[in-house]
Amino acid sequence: MIKLTRINKVEKFWINEHQIEYMEETPDTILTMVSGRKYAVAETAAEITTLILGARRAVLISRDEDGEIII
Repeated sequence: MIKLTRINKVEKFWINEHQIEYMEETPDTILTMVSGRKYAVAETAAEITTLILGARRAVLISRDEDGEIII
């Protein structure tokens, strides 16, 4: 899940990044979910992509009890 900001720049919410079908910048960033629901967010498509990569990286990289990365 990634944390985003609604277009009003006040409300924060979490969204399942696996459910994003596509993003548009028109100039606002609009996320279209696989369900067809749309969300207008304050973040740019590039920022959202960075958040998605970070979330997926955190899942893929595990650490042992000594803090060593396990791949």
